[in-house]
Amino acid sequence: MTRLVVISAGLSVPSSTRLLADRLTAATVEALEDVEVTYVELRDLAHQVTDQLLTGFPGAELAAAQDSVRAADGLVVVTPVFSASYSGLFKSFFDVLETGALDGKPVLVAATAGTARHSLVLEHALRPLFAYLHAVVVPTGVFAASEDFAGTDLDLRVSRAAGELALLMGKVSAVDGAATRRRTVEDELAEPTPFDQLLRQASGR
Repeated sequence: MTRLVVISAGLSVPSSTRLLADRLTAATVEALEDVEVTYVELRDLAHQVTDQLLTGFPGAELAAAQDSVRAADGLVVVTPVFSASYSGLFKSFFDVLETGALDGKPVLVAATAGTARHSLVLEHALRPLFAYLHAVVVPTGVFAASEDFAGTDLDLRVSRAAGELALLMGKVSAVDGAATRRRTVEDELAEPTPFDQLLRQASGR
């Protein structure tokens, strides 16, 4: 079974960050044929993340979340924007992951903020972070300002990003009546799919 881990760094309950994470998860599950979803709500792990930064040892719940990330076939990660970047809690969670935990792992990056002025956070903060961690970041990131939740454009971006993540996670689909195996992460690392081809496949063309 394909394993998807969803990491949400929202601090309030409910939060727009979790709302965006839920939309991305639903679209990814729809694109995949058989998937097991694990949610990691960083708000609930904040104290344990701090403890590991200070002691070097994770608590039981944090260790379980880290194990889920290591075993995942793909990740959806969503952070609120603080001071024009990802939140400290979001960054700290990835700081305490063991080295190599994200090597070659497909990751869909997303962020929320009160204003569209922070939309470039995906490119100047999130994408470089996961590139440094050796993850495979999907071409389409999703940013949502408060007003975006009332429009239809967000749904289009969510659907496109989820389709790209499903492709990188090794989705199997039927083409002309025959089962076709999607490329795995290992395939992508050995021979990357051209960017324009990924976009055509994700849009169904």
